[in-house]
Formats: sequence, structure tokens, C-alpha cells
Amino acid sequence: MPRGLAQLVSAAHAVRVIPSGATVAIGGFIGAGHPEALTSALERRFLSEGAPSGLTLVYAAGQGDRMARGLNHLAHPRLLSRVVGGHWGLAPRLGRMALGGEVEAYNLPQGVICSLFREIAAKRPGVITKVGLNTFIDPLHGGGRLNHRAQEALVERVQMDGEVWLRYRSFPIHVGLIRATTADRHGNLSMEREALVGEVLPIAQAARNHGGVVIAQVERTVDVIHDPKAVRVPGILVDYVVQASPEEHTQTFGGAFNPSYVTNDGEPITIAPLPLSLRKIIGRRALALIRQGDVVNLGVGLPEAVVPAAAERGQLEQFALTVEAGPVGGAPSSGLDFGCSSSPQAVIDQPAQFDFYDGGGLDIAILGAAEVDEEGSVNVSVFGDRVAGVGGFVNIAQSAKRLVFCCAMRAGGLEVRRSGQSLHIAQEGKHPKFVKTFSKKQVCFHGPSAAAAGQEVIYVTERAVFRLTQDGLQLQEIAPGMCVNEHVISKMEFVPSVSTNLQTMQQSYFED
Repeated sequence: MPRGLAQLVSAAHAVRVIPSGATVAIGGFIGAGHPEALTSALERRFLSEGAPSGLTLVYAAGQGDRMARGLNHLAHPRLLSRVVGGHWGLAPRLGRMALGGEVEAYNLPQGVICSLFREIAAKRPGVITKVGLNTFIDPLHGGGRLNHRAQEALVERVQMDGEVWLRYRSFPIHVGLIRATTADRHGNLSMEREALVGEVLPIAQAARNHGGVVIAQVERTVDVIHDPKAVRVPGILVDYVVQASPEEHTQTFGGAFNPSYVTNDGEPITIAPLPLSLRKIIGRRALALIRQGDVVNLGVGLPEAVVPAAAERGQLEQFALTVEAGPVGGAPSSGLDFGCSSSPQAVIDQPAQFDFYDGGGLDIAILGAAEVDEEGSVNVSVFGDRVAGVGGFVNIAQSAKRLVFCCAMRAGGLEVRRSGQSLHIAQEGKHPKFVKTFSKKQVCFHGPSAAAAGQEVIYVTERAVFRLTQDGLQLQEIAPGMCVNEHVISKMEFVPSVSTNLQTMQQSYFED
């Protein structure tokens, strides 16, 4: 087919060009930028025809709604033979296949995968970085494998200039499934109503340069896109264009369209305050660690509480909140809209955002933690019968100048409330979060490496605050009304050191 002559076809027609055994790269972040019409059409074709089969799925950010949409469409034995993904938690069907050994499963850092698309496009040998050293992604500790079927080494240690690096190997991309807002008659793509840019260009370039196929889902078609600077993917890279129905082209999996994700009217951002809760207490304490002028990243879950805490105190304009998906400034959203920001000052592409992060651009990152061990290492990837995956956690945690982990002291039914001027544990959690060792050996952040590098690391819970030292965790603060031994140390599987200058957490964190 001549270059620049993309064909406008149905989703069913487009997915028929995907051959068995192909490596398929798919863009998107949760639901933003995910080509839902294409993945659902691919599922329908497989269920009716049994083809294609034996696909390798590659994606950077998590794509799904924890139920049936997104990459959950592709979670069928025989349809997939291998999955290389950054975040798995939003596609639990894929996670169950991984834990059940039904597919070769790898978990690599989100920032590495979206950068790897660029290296594949340029036919370079891979991404060489320190991201992932001494974690479960390091070849010395598993190489990012999630099950016994994953045998091939996708990551290797290399020596350069007397230092140890990781090389994430390149491999051909045969099919790229991407999404935009508008396509013109040449197949040029613009993204004016998309909340994110993502990695659409490197995915398209990688597939095209390896003789593959690029299929773009869009909301609408026009004759000409008049502003060439608005084109994010030139038509010379696009083979097929599919105009999706509105229900399969919502801006996010959380809503049809939010204009604040693509505009900034300069007005103050309004955020509803949280009721007093464990979430609000932790959000307030984490907020206190942000300095004026800081460039900040907030992780999913408890760290999201920093946004309403900052809005409540009129501090949202005092620092710049960024999201790994690409937004800079504004107020990051949560839930199925995570990855988007209201009234952002800019939205850049995801690989460029990770370039900035990996180079130390973040002054502070506030992230969640599923488990913390006595060395200060953190697991966010695999716990119980769940595969969450690391997403951008490894890139962000390893590179931020200052780092804050937010988690409850214990999980499973923990309830807290204020009693007078003190914190009261109304119901204790059933399961420890601070453990002797990780049951799944999933070190996603390596405490000793961070301590050796002099990285400032703080662990914030609703009742205690710890700091990482060369000897592990040290208790620095305790909530009013809490006893060090009864409410903190006895609820952990190891004994931290206690600061000789132990402080009481500020009363303002606990005020309704």
C-alpha cells in the first residue's frame, strides 16, 4: 500500500490483518488513550474464529477497568502466548493467567517499556539504564519474570565505564494499536480531545520500521488537519483508521468527556475536601513534606489524598504536581481517571516525562506501599493472589530526590477516628504491612541501595512516621494517644530503631 494512504475500515476488518504469532504493542493509560474498539474487536474475532493465536502483548501503562474493558478483552488462553507489561492490576483476567501459568508473563517498569518503543523504532539494541537494579527485575533476582513459563532473558546486566547497568533488550513490533481524536484523509492523527498523548508516536514508528501494521482508532475523520503542529502521528506511519462508536471512545473509563483535562482557563481549581479518615490523615502528613516550588509525582491510592489536602489548605499553586502519563501542573485525578489532570499547564508525551523523571527531575515523589520490610524495601507488585505490577513505581522511586511511602499501619478492616485530641484505633487491621520478608520476593524498591545513595526516604502511616537509615527503619514520629510498643512496634513483624528525639505528629493532621 502506498505511504500516506491509510484506509478507513471497520474495527472487524482492521483486526483481521493481525497475524498469529505477532508482537502487538498497545497504547493507553487505564482508559485514556486505550483503543477499546480495537481490543474488543480482536476479542470477538478470536472467540468466533480461534484466530489470531500465539500473540505477544506489549504495553507500558495499565489498561483496564478491573473488570472487562481494556486489556481484559485479550485475556484468553491461546490468543496470547506472552505478555510483557508495566502495570497488571487493572486487567485482573491477565493477572490470573499469569499466576495460573497460562501465558509467559513479564513485569518490566512502565518508563522502560515506553522508552523501549523508541529504541525499537530506531533499531537500537535496547534501553540501558540503572532503573530496576537490585529489584525483582534485576536478572540476579528474577529478571522481571512472573511465572515459570517466562524463560527468556529480557533483561541483562552489563558493565560500562566500571559501573553496572541493566540492558532491556529490543525486539520487533509487528502491530501497533493506537488511538487519537481525529484522522484526516492522509491518515494524519491529532489528539485534541484526548486527555493524554502517551506513546502513540514511538509505537507507530516501531511497527512501521519493522515492516508491521499500524491501526489507529479515532473519534472522527476530516478532510485535512489544518495545523500540522497538531499532528501527533503522521499519516505515513498509519495503515488503517477505524472510526469508533462513542461508547468505545470515551475519554477515560471513568467518563465520556471532561473538558478540564484538555483545557486550562486559568481559574482556581476546586476540590471537595475529604472527611476525617485514615486517608486524610496520611494525605495531610505527606503534604507537609512537600516544599514550595517542588516538582512532585503522586502515586495511585493513598498518595492521591495529597490533592484534596493541598486544596483544603490553599497550597495547590505552591508546587507543581505531575503525572507519569504526561500532565504537568493542575490537579491529578483519581480512580479510573488516574493519569489525567484537571487544568494542566502542559501535557507532554509519556516517554519524555520518564526521561525527566529518570534524570532526577522530581524533587519529591509520594507513592503507595503494599509491604515494607525491615531493610526499608517495598513491594507493590505481587501480594496474595493478586498481580498488580510495578507500573512507573520503579522509575519514580529510584530517581526522585526525596521519597515518601504512604500506607496504613495494618491492612484488613483497620478503622481509626479522633478521640478528643488523640487518634483512636476503633478496629485494628488484621494483616501487617511492615513485614520481616516479602512472601513473594517482590522487591520493587531496594532500601539498602537508596540508603547507600543518600536518598531521603520517609514512610508515613496514620499513627507513625519512619525514616530510612543505613540500619533500616527508624521511628521518628507517633500520633497523639498512641503507645510506641502497644500501637506501633507490636503491630510490626520486626523491631525498628526509635529516634532519641521521637516527636508527636501535629494535632492539625487529626482535626476534622
